[in-house]
Amino acid sequence: MTDTTPAVDLKDAEAEVDLPEIGDRSRYDALMQVIRNRVTVRKFNPDFKVPTEHYEMIIEAARHGPSGANSQPWQFIVVREPAMKQQIAEYFVAEQRFRAKAKMKFPTPDYRGLATAPGFVVVCSDMRWTNAFPVLNDDSALDRSYHENAERILLQSVAAATMSAHLAAAALGYNVWWVTAIGQEEAQDAIRPLLGIPPEISVLDIMLFGPPAAAPYKRWRRPPEEILHWDHYNCEHFMSDAELEDWIKTRRHRVMYKDASKID
Repeated sequence: MTDTTPAVDLKDAEAEVDLPEIGDRSRYDALMQVIRNRVTVRKFNPDFKVPTEHYEMIIEAARHGPSGANSQPWQFIVVREPAMKQQIAEYFVAEQRFRAKAKMKFPTPDYRGLATAPGFVVVCSDMRWTNAFPVLNDDSALDRSYHENAERILLQSVAAATMSAHLAAAALGYNVWWVTAIGQEEAQDAIRPLLGIPPEISVLDIMLFGPPAAAPYKRWRRPPEEILHWDHYNCEHFMSDAELEDWIKTRRHRVMYKDASKID
């Protein structure tokens, strides 16, 4: 028999919602200050020790992220042991060297900074949570299409929680680094045993944070007029294959970093 008992008391749940009056900018302005100052760095002050309370505050923010079916399909592993950080960093440094040898022509960052990041959180999820979203589970072509979308829902959900964590870290004064280069199965095989992660659990990204080792800088952002569309898609901002290929060849390295000499 399905348990229909509500997960929360509705009156208490309604009482928890505390939004300003529509149009009141006070919280928006405070939030935008945090968003604008969520700045990526890849070298941290290794002597700083993150208080346990700060980890708890950051994960509390992540906990309130939106998710498909309110499934909250995320898990967060705080890594504090220097030797463990070093082992994880070694995988990424090896990946960095592989990219160079493979001639990907991708301006890969210096992953050695993982080893000395004061704040270190591994973000995981169980992909079986996709069954909490609309799927047929009959192995039909339509079911496979739904499963593909369910995976997107899961990844969007975990990304939303991770972004909440990043904003919380920035609100506490930290610089951050969102490490996403862990989709390959080799990365999963390398990291899972180090942290005792079951094979059913996927490592989706790593969040690093701490005081910067050098002055941080704000990276380039597209102007609003290039990304904002009203009522229909403005095809003036559509890139052809050739235009996109040219952007990757000639501009990507300049927008990833301050300039081509500042690959950090």
